[in-house]
Parts: sequence; structure tokens; C-alpha cells
Amino acid sequence: MSYSKVYTDGIVSFKNPVNHAKTQKKRTYFCIDMKSFFASVECAERGLNPFETNLVVADESRGNGAICLAVSPKMKSLGVKNRCRIFEIPPSIQYITAKPRMKKYIEYCADIYDIYLDYVSPDDIHVYSIDECFIDATDYLSCYKLGAEEFAIKLVDEISLKLHIPASAGIGTNLYLAKIALDITAKHTLGNIGILDEKSFIRTLWKHRPITDFWGISSGTAKRLEKYGIYDMAGIARAPEELMYRVFGVNAELLVDHAFGRESCTMQDIKSYKSKRRSISNSQILFSDYTYEKALTVMKEMALTACQTLLREKKVTDCVSIFVGYSKNALPSSGKMLRMTEKTNVYSVILKYVIRAFEESTDKNTPIRRLGICYANLQDECMEVYDLFTDVKSVEKERHLEYAVLDIKEKFGKNAVLRGTDLKDEATTKERNKLIGGHNGE
Repeated sequence: MSYSKVYTDGIVSFKNPVNHAKTQKKRTYFCIDMKSFFASVECAERGLNPFETNLVVADESRGNGAICLAVSPKMKSLGVKNRCRIFEIPPSIQYITAKPRMKKYIEYCADIYDIYLDYVSPDDIHVYSIDECFIDATDYLSCYKLGAEEFAIKLVDEISLKLHIPASAGIGTNLYLAKIALDITAKHTLGNIGILDEKSFIRTLWKHRPITDFWGISSGTAKRLEKYGIYDMAGIARAPEELMYRVFGVNAELLVDHAFGRESCTMQDIKSYKSKRRSISNSQILFSDYTYEKALTVMKEMALTACQTLLREKKVTDCVSIFVGYSKNALPSSGKMLRMTEKTNVYSVILKYVIRAFEESTDKNTPIRRLGICYANLQDECMEVYDLFTDVKSVEKERHLEYAVLDIKEKFGKNAVLRGTDLKDEATTKERNKLIGGHNGE
């Protein structure tokens, strides 16, 4: 991509940009986020005002080291950070502790979506996360005879009135600017509504620091930029194009576009996107230190869970990798990747590779606290391959049995059928089946 840059009073314009975003009708996007969503839900359930209540969402049964999934806005005003651990909360602050209830939060999320549907077609809504969504409001402003800010406020007020959940919104001329208006600009307005177009983005946020406040710029990206004296969006915009492509490759195009507040992706692009999943993974943090033997039990459970995912998606794999993290970082994490001679989704075949990878890479004398497993290079089930020594009839019998188990679990719940291994003291599957997103699923 090549740009001819012209600098005038610190503002950069372009002459004949190549590969510029498609010429489109000017659009208006919203990015709406629920403030401290989990904590706000718990306050709503108790009839409390989240701006006046000290409340944290955390599972106290996991000890003082448990992560607070959310803290109320009032707690934030006292300097308590989201995702802190319980022991990090100053002892001088009195607060309510609410155990996570993921099922309840999903119900509220569905109710919020229903409110959007009262005003907007699902074709113009993209749910970005459980508490955040994008809306293409372009064609609704004239319909409701409202300005962009008025319409955004109407939606936010509707959520507050019906569900007692506070929200903030970003309004932008593209999806990226709507997100930045929410993440940065809205935090500095009285009504928690941020508004940006390309010109106001350059005028107000080009010098904003830290640069990691911008969506898509991680701490790793920031460190790479720092090596070249770049600390803000203006620095990216003014950097030599050759340098950006040499350091970031094709991702430089996205960085440069975002530095000027440009984004070519539309709601239609999102809706038409078809994901091509190439791997599945599963990981967990154990509740206590596990010995080598106990950790192997859990790894076998994780291997089965991953195989059941393959079966549901009608996929096979020929690549298995595992990850092992040790307690208190006593040793660097270990792991191993193995290529299989088979392409399969059958547990008995895959398990032998998982056990081999675990045995060959895991220290037997150091307590274990984290485990992960990944099946890569996924292909359609019709591509399965076995060697000449495989009993194909036995494989098919096992597969049919597993499909029957999946049908029972689908109808009666994940714990309707368990293996004997799942009943061991160190096993975790039975308890994890009750969780949603790794947290209490009540």
C-alpha cells in the first residue's frame, strides 16, 4: 500500500491513496457496552445502585487469590481495579461479595439483545462480547427522526429503565471509530457517550497515550513501536511506510489505517464472514497443586472433551499438542506437539499420543497447576486416515458409542453420562461441566 502524505499544521491528508477503503455511503455505527456488567447485574438483582454500592463478583471458595471478575463502578471510583484479586482490595473498604452466576448474566445479555431488536434488525447487530455489541444505525436515524446521539441515548436509557443496567456508547463513522469512541472518548464525557469521525479522531486522539488504550494495539505491539520512538497514533501516521511494513508485515496496513481513523470492514462484511476453524483447544487452572499422576488423569479428561468437540463438529485431526504449567513457576512451562500417523476423532487412538506427549515433556517431581491441550490441522471427517494395523470395525463401534453419549448429554445434561475416571478425587470434568466460561454456571 502506498500513500503520498501531505502535512499541514500537524494534520496529514492523502493524495491519490492506493487501496484506500471502499467509497461508501457515510454510515453511523454504535458500540454499546454495559458498565461493569457482572457487578451491575448483581446490584440489579439486589435492588442496589451500582454507582453507590461496593460490590465485587468473585468466588470466595477459591481463596483470597481468586480473581474479581467485575467490581461495581463505586469500587472503581475508590481505586479498585477490575480483574484484581481479592487480597488486593484495601482492607479499609467494606464490600459485598457476589459469587459469579454466568447463566444469570447470559439471561441479562439476551434481554438486552431483545431491547435492541425492538428498534434494529438482527442483520445490523453484531454481538462482540457478552456485554458489548456493534449496531449499524445508519438506516434507522431517519426512520425514528433522531440524531445519532439521541438514538444511542434512547437505547442506553431503555436498558437502564427496563433492566437497571448502566451502559455507555461510542458513535463513529466506521466500526473502529465507534469502538475507540467507546473505549476512550466516552470516558471523558458526562453522559458516557463518545462521538468520533476521522477528523475529530486525528484532532483529539492522535497524541493520546498510552497507545495500548487503542483497540488492536497490545503491549507487545507497543514495545515494538517504542524501539522506533513511536508512542502514539501520530507517530504511526508519520512513520516511514517501509519501516512499518518491515516491522509488522501485512499488519502494517491495518495499523496505518487505524492511525488515521479508517476502517473498511462493514457490518455486511461481518455477517458474510465464514470462519474456517483450524484447531480446537482447552485449558484450565487447577484448584490446587497436582502431582504428575493426578495431572495425567485431568489431561486424559481434557483429551476426551476435545475429542467430543471433534465429533460434534464432524472434524478429524492429525496433530496433538499439550501444555503444562508448574506451581509458582517453579519450572518454565513445558509441552510437546506430536504428528499422528492417523487422522481421526476417536478418543482411544488420540489418547495414546496425548499420554506420550505428557510423559515425554512433563517433569515428574514438580507440582502442576495449569494444563492445556490443542488439536490442530482440523479437516472434515471424510478425510480420516488409519494405518493398516487399525481395527476399523472397532473404531466405528467406538465412534457410534460416543455419538450416543453425546446425544444423551445433549438431552439430559453434560453430567448425565460419566466415565469411571471422572469420579476420581482429582478429576475435574464433573465440576467443570457445571461451569460456564470457567465460572459458576448458576
